[in-house]
Amino acid sequence: MGNVVGIRLEDKNKWEKRTPLVPDHVRELISTESLDFVVQSSPIRAFDDSEYKSAGATVSSGLGNANIIFAIKEIPVNLLESNKVYIFFSHTVKGQKYNMPLLKRMLELNTTLIDYEKIVDDRGFRLIYFGNYAGLAGMNQALWAYGERVKELEGLKTPFLDLKHTYEYTDLDKMKEAISEIGREITEKGLPSELVPMIVGFAGYGNVSRGAQSILDLLPVVEIDPTELRDLFVNKPDEFSSKHVYKVVFKEEHMVKSKTGKDFDLQDYYQHGSEKYIGIFEEYIEYLSILMNGIYWSEKYPRLLTKEHAKNMFQSKIMVRLHVIGDISCDIEGGIEPTLMATEPDNPAFVYNPFSEKGVLGLSGEGLAIMAVDNLPCELPKESSRNFSTTLKPYIPIITKADYTKSFDELGLPSVIKNAVIAHQGQLTPNYEYLNKFLEQID
Repeated sequence: MGNVVGIRLEDKNKWEKRTPLVPDHVRELISTESLDFVVQSSPIRAFDDSEYKSAGATVSSGLGNANIIFAIKEIPVNLLESNKVYIFFSHTVKGQKYNMPLLKRMLELNTTLIDYEKIVDDRGFRLIYFGNYAGLAGMNQALWAYGERVKELEGLKTPFLDLKHTYEYTDLDKMKEAISEIGREITEKGLPSELVPMIVGFAGYGNVSRGAQSILDLLPVVEIDPTELRDLFVNKPDEFSSKHVYKVVFKEEHMVKSKTGKDFDLQDYYQHGSEKYIGIFEEYIEYLSILMNGIYWSEKYPRLLTKEHAKNMFQSKIMVRLHVIGDISCDIEGGIEPTLMATEPDNPAFVYNPFSEKGVLGLSGEGLAIMAVDNLPCELPKESSRNFSTTLKPYIPIITKADYTKSFDELGLPSVIKNAVIAHQGQLTPNYEYLNKFLEQID
């Protein structure tokens, strides 16, 4: 077929230093699959151009004759080229308004779009992802925000003030060492009594949540079952210690209930969502100090926190314990409806005022502090790129050796990849024809 594989530079912002394929894997693919690689030169990529040259790739200012192009973030509309095959996180499958012009242009240019997000197994679990690293980076940023927020609001100093932003550590091990040191200090000296118990809740239990939990677990953690949280807090407060941090992991059965009073059924919930279930997560929020949200949300399901609930809780002073929400998922006005904006690594939080329904960057002012960095894995660029590249590498021969001049029906891709083809030869594929209604709404 003569396909040439391109690796695009990332230019969405100055923080994006990741790459979909690391040099070692490029070298291996050139050797074992006889692939030709063109790597677009980047001044900020976590791996130097020279490493790709040594691996056998051509490095240039552009992508030359590459016709199958791998990237991570969205590609600027004006840089798209006709009849190319693009593989990246397009953020279009929910009909996201801000990316409909991108999708429209890709259709106009007769391109093929494959989205990593939709490369899933038969249970719907993603096979290519950064999720674990989003959790790792996000937990550190949330703990940093917690330290700053309690100092700002209550004048309390905690060991978390010693934390740096995730990207300021040279690598993941250095970040872990810093958190472990804070853990030792909590064990020896305890936290201020006004903050006891410090309870961190995790919404979800997948890759994102497990990554975040692994960072929190470097502290002296005691886990509490969600069903025991209220009783402990209300009836047994003396059992909480200043020398521990408490962790609660919430599953779907804790966050929603049947409208008819029937027992919770996970598959029924996945199938029917808000049609049959209502959200009850607000029952837990008043006990939490930090809420970490790692749930993939769509409008089919109840929100964890609505703007209305936020306002009601502030009016009744219930929410005074919840100092920070670490919204790792960062769906704008999604599962956490007060998440109004995405933030950046050096200023990772904003304060949402539930009365004005406005957000102000920083950690000052009345309201709820929300950490909402939308590309957290970029704060650990080398580690997250290696992990992503490891999961992507087995699919490279499959993707790059297909004949994209053929029709979608004849396209020789296994279903795991074919189901992730959003558009082919300028047409939405059958699974994604529903996006036409969003494209029609473009101004």
